[in-house]
Amino acid sequence: MNKNTVLALATFIMIFVGLALIALGAFRYDEIAGWGFASVGIGFFAIAWVFNALKGRV
Repeated sequence: MNKNTVLALATFIMIFVGLALIALGAFRYDEIAGWGFASVGIGFFAIAWVFNALKGRV
């Protein structure tokens, strides 16, 4: 596995976890905690975007 493969795998995992957190916030928790789960999921998307931008540059 080279660096680009590792970054691609990390990006995929981060997107999957981000989707899971947003789904938890939307469907499982109806209180204020749902907003927290959703915002952390959006943060995971931002980090996945950075990992995707680093592919080929590192």
